[in-house]
Amino acid sequence: MDKIVSAQFIINELLSIANSEKAEKFQYFFKTGKGQYAEGDIMLGIPVPFTRNVVKNCHILPLSEILILLDSEYHEIRLSGFLLLVKQYKKADLIGKKEIFDFYIENAHKANNWDLVDLTCKDIIGLYLSDKKDRNILYKLAENNNLWEQRISIVSTWTFIKNNQFDDTLALSEKLITHKHDLIHKAIGWMLREVGKKNKTVLVDFLEANYKKLPRTALQYSIEHFSPEERAYYIKKQKVIKSQKNVQKRKIF
Repeated sequence: MDKIVSAQFIINELLSIANSEKAEKFQYFFKTGKGQYAEGDIMLGIPVPFTRNVVKNCHILPLSEILILLDSEYHEIRLSGFLLLVKQYKKADLIGKKEIFDFYIENAHKANNWDLVDLTCKDIIGLYLSDKKDRNILYKLAENNNLWEQRISIVSTWTFIKNNQFDDTLALSEKLITHKHDLIHKAIGWMLREVGKKNKTVLVDFLEANYKKLPRTALQYSIEHFSPEERAYYIKKQKVIKSQKNVQKRKIF
């Protein structure tokens, strides 16, 4: 049976299994150094399965308690808060789901690393919007000047893709196609690849229309399940376009 506990209980449990050696490795892996995308984030060195284990039997908390977790300086404690939201969302009634959805949106910027985003947004944002016609919130997130909210906007569409709904994934991919950060390129390519698993024709049509603009990383991710010949076709087409642009630049200067 699920236990009603406090945020402090979860914090104490996580602090008790912190691993300084792993924390050092995590700091490097999650790019927390000066000038990196997660600068200043502090790791406890707790693998995700251990964090899940701490929260799995004690996930009924008021949102005010979960906010304490999301406001923590420690990465894994923030993760525990987002994982609790996912668990509570699954058992909530319609009113509760709306409250959790709104709460997640309000605190989306605190999911400030790719694992916090990828492990949770599709199961709250994606699920909540899956039967809604109005999905403008995703486009607002994509327009925000926040890397993590932008990643949430595209990764949340994974839930739509599973239900053979591709329009928002394609539209958001086009909206973010000129983004400068590799984490967005990877997210776009990942979601396009998922589209291709469901309907290859839809992906091919998108690639034919957008390969000139699509970042190299996004293209490579999106065609990962293509045949070697198909992958070579798109890589070559993109190289030709880039070569032509370089020639034009040299002529200008």
